[in-house]
Amino acid sequence: MPVTIVLGGQWGDEGKGKIIDALAKDADVVVRANGSANAGHTVVTDEGVFKFRLIPSGILHPGCICVIGAGVALDPATVLEEVQQLRDRGVPAQNLRISSRCHLIMPYHPLQDRLEEESRGADMIGTTQRGNGPCYADKASRRGIRVADILDPEYLHRRLEPVLREKNAFLSGVYGHPGLDPAEIAEQYAAFGEQLAPFVTETELLVQDAIDAGRNVIIEGAQAAMLDIDYGTYPFVTSSSPTAAGVCQGAGIAPTQVDRVIGVYKAYLTRVGAGAFPTELHEEPGDTLRERGAEFGTVTGRPRRTGWFDAVQARFTARLNGLTEIALTKFDILDGVDPVQLCTGYQVHGEAVGAPPALITDYDQVEPIMENVEGWPEGSSSATSRTAMPESARRYIERVEAEVGVPVTFIGVGQHRDQLIRDATPSQV
Repeated sequence: MPVTIVLGGQWGDEGKGKIIDALAKDADVVVRANGSANAGHTVVTDEGVFKFRLIPSGILHPGCICVIGAGVALDPATVLEEVQQLRDRGVPAQNLRISSRCHLIMPYHPLQDRLEEESRGADMIGTTQRGNGPCYADKASRRGIRVADILDPEYLHRRLEPVLREKNAFLSGVYGHPGLDPAEIAEQYAAFGEQLAPFVTETELLVQDAIDAGRNVIIEGAQAAMLDIDYGTYPFVTSSSPTAAGVCQGAGIAPTQVDRVIGVYKAYLTRVGAGAFPTELHEEPGDTLRERGAEFGTVTGRPRRTGWFDAVQARFTARLNGLTEIALTKFDILDGVDPVQLCTGYQVHGEAVGAPPALITDYDQVEPIMENVEGWPEGSSSATSRTAMPESARRYIERVEAEVGVPVTFIGVGQHRDQLIRDATPSQV
């Protein structure tokens, strides 16, 4: 049962798309398991840059079936736009499959997201305002609209009427916003249903059949473990569970069917939006890392906050997800930075803390314990093996392995899909 999970171990934007693209070359099925169009994966190829929001990165490999699983909050307009963009660039989309059980981003979800975020004032979470949170909230409260619903226009209209009655009362009563027309939305989404119908299937059966046949299945996690709604820096989190357990649920597989769990970490650390960040750099070399690493959101374009690698956070997410290996990305961005630092521990009120705190206000009291590692000159981007990297660069990787307790088996040393060291011999940890 060759099933591999690839997930982010930090706050997202770790370069998961690059790792999934590399693995998808030998994969039969790639499954996007969670999140929505607020996520973004970027792959750089000889044919140019591809930026994905909903379609799995494996779509660039013609032999790979790409699945959008039931755990995804699907924006139908966005996925259809992505399909057309791929076709315009000569990439066929006939291998795309969409779960009939996906919940849909409806027109009122982004509206509600924006109004709620604006009402928070100084306590804004920093959401992308694309409706992700309200969609998952409706899913949990059993008022969601699913892909299966829009394939039956008559049922869709019946389903929408009571939902819109409640939504309009909420929008008007709380925010003074005019209501939305159920008939207009039903017509719009029935049209989406017609366009999506060729891609829609019972994807959980497709995935299980592939596993039973011994095929190579990759599960693609969106966002990252420190944005998990249960274990992340709540309330500055996403609305789904981008952990190994969460992506199993969203993909329709059991934990016992998983062979490998690859955690993707940047060699430094970034975060978009508000929330705790103990190792954040408010001056140099933070600005340099942002510019050299092109640290701007794939979907939003927002500048990312930058900081040093946080091994406390990394240990926590590695254990939480049962990582078997680490992909360390954007390593080349640290070339020429001296010294390079990493956080090996937290102190709160003078006492050592072994894991990220649950209470967000406790983060204000965190004093990161930092360790200096000698930097290395330019040139890691030309390395084709771990042994060919500068000695001090290898020492930094070994410190990451020792602190996290998981071997590094992939090292990203550049933007291009080929700039990935895959023979990264792990040290003893």
